[in-house]
Amino acid sequence: MTAIYRVPGAVLTEREHTVPLRHDARDGETITVFSREVAAPDGTHRPYLVFLQGGPGFEAARPTSPPSGWIRRALADYRVLLLDQRGTGRSSPVGRHLPGATPEAQADYLAQFRADAIVRDAEHIRRELGVARWSVLGQSFGGFAAMSYLSRAPDALAEVFITGGLAPIGLPVDDIYRATYVRLIEKNRAYFARYPGDLARSRELMRRLDAEDVRLPSGDRLTARRFRQLGLWLGDSAGFELLHHVLELPFGSLAFLHDVEAGVRFTRNPIYATLHESSYADGVATRWSAARLVPDEIAAEGYFTAEHVFPWMWEDYGALAPHAAAAERLAAHPWPRLYDADQLRRNEVPVAATIYVNDLYVERRFAEDTAAAIRGLVPWITNEYEHNGLRADGERVLGRLIDLVRRG
Repeated sequence: MTAIYRVPGAVLTEREHTVPLRHDARDGETITVFSREVAAPDGTHRPYLVFLQGGPGFEAARPTSPPSGWIRRALADYRVLLLDQRGTGRSSPVGRHLPGATPEAQADYLAQFRADAIVRDAEHIRRELGVARWSVLGQSFGGFAAMSYLSRAPDALAEVFITGGLAPIGLPVDDIYRATYVRLIEKNRAYFARYPGDLARSRELMRRLDAEDVRLPSGDRLTARRFRQLGLWLGDSAGFELLHHVLELPFGSLAFLHDVEAGVRFTRNPIYATLHESSYADGVATRWSAARLVPDEIAAEGYFTAEHVFPWMWEDYGALAPHAAAAERLAAHPWPRLYDADQLRRNEVPVAATIYVNDLYVERRFAEDTAAAIRGLVPWITNEYEHNGLRADGERVLGRLIDLVRRG
């Protein structure tokens, strides 16, 4: 199914693609993957730039009219293809309730939604559209998927741009989470140095949430441990202010409760939590790494957590509860490798990537190791942006990466 729309500044072509749920079982169950092509209205036939968004579990960016940010810069050189990765947006969704009669069947279903399957979907669509090679832009988790693409189908790629998404290759998951907690403590200290009065405020709020039955608009109880997850904002360029503006609201007010619930994104797209740790599982089981390694300092100091998942979340978040048994099995699942280190070592595809010095979500030193492990990758190491650099200043960020690739 295809639909075409003309809007100010762009021509939009929307398609639904039927792909195998399991690409190694092509005669089995199928799902739908949605794509939206954004092209300049001048009629010029430009090559494709496929956008792989962050997540896991979030749909592609929705273009504005007229296009803005990185999409505006991209349209000068490309047609942009926005894929709603499998399980998200207008693709066959993974919602609150999972297919399968048993937790084992549900976990097996969810195991089909990692980056390696997303790459195979993209390849299916590329062949369907008759494209010989295309370019890829991967943001955060989308960068992980782009690295898997470089490992699995490099001949399909003309060039690759990665923003805040150089994943560790073959590194133990526990090493990754230990590093994220070091960075998280630094971010908490920086936040409370900016807003020193918020430390006592946050401790008092957490004490009250432990003692009182406070209900969110959804009906879920707001626990202290759930409130701590507002630290997701600490990795955003505007995050310190977003967090402060919630803390300053009267405790228990409607504004406070709505803003707390909206500030943590685990309920809208349940696979964000259920599959999050698997994003770092390059050939290993994760065994609830973030929960096992959380430093005592986090609770003792009244600090916030960030992009970490914990088994208790499937109790505190009503929307996650139906995934609980499957999530437990996925934590013990021996995941296959995501990256082919040998292929990356002999890579011939032009690649440029941002490495954000203070990135809360992707540790800089691991990203630098990965950059050195991918032949020909040109890194842009900068402290100008946080993890959301592509969203905050997309025209400049993408433009710089395009220049780096073209200069070689």
